[in-house]
Amino acid sequence: MRWRDIKQKKNISTPPQKPKVQYAGFWSRTLAFITDVFMIGIPITIIIMIFFGYEQTQTAGFTDAVMQTQKAQEHAPNPLASVVQLLLFMASFVFLWKLAGQTPGMKIAHIEIVDASSFKRPSYLQLVTRFFSYIFSIFFFGYLWGLFRKDKRMLHDLISRTAIIYKTA
Repeated sequence: MRWRDIKQKKNISTPPQKPKVQYAGFWSRTLAFITDVFMIGIPITIIIMIFFGYEQTQTAGFTDAVMQTQKAQEHAPNPLASVVQLLLFMASFVFLWKLAGQTPGMKIAHIEIVDASSFKRPSYLQLVTRFFSYIFSIFFFGYLWGLFRKDKRMLHDLISRTAIIYKTA
C-alpha cells in the first residue's frame, strides 16, 4: 500500500480471502456414505419391491451386469426397475444436498458439501454431475484419491468442482 493512496484516502480494497475451512477426511466421508446407503437405500429398496415385486431384489446388481457374471446371465435385472432405482437415488441425494447441503449420514458426521471455489452451496448441475461421477470413481479408485491430496477431494469432487468440509456452527 502506498503512502499517497492513504493520504488521499483512496478506496483500497483488499482481495477477498478464502474462508478457513477444514476438509472432511476419508473416514468421516466413509461413515456418511455407509449411513446414507442404509438410510436412503432401504426405503428405495422397499419402493422397488412394492412396484416391481420381491423377485427384483434377487436379480443381478449393477456390477454383475457390467462384469457379465453368471448371476447376470441367470437373473437379469428388469431395466425399468434399475432405471427407476437409479433415478430415485439421484433425486434423493441431489435434493438433500441442495436443500440442506448434506444427507443424513453427512449430518451425523458433521460434514457438508460446498462449491470448491466459493464455499457456497453447489448448483444442481454440479450435484447431478457429482452423483454420476460416483460411478466413475468406483471403477477408477477415485475414492482413494482423497488420501493423497492436501484438500482431501476425491475424483468425483474434482469432476464436479465440489468439496466436502466439516460443518461450522
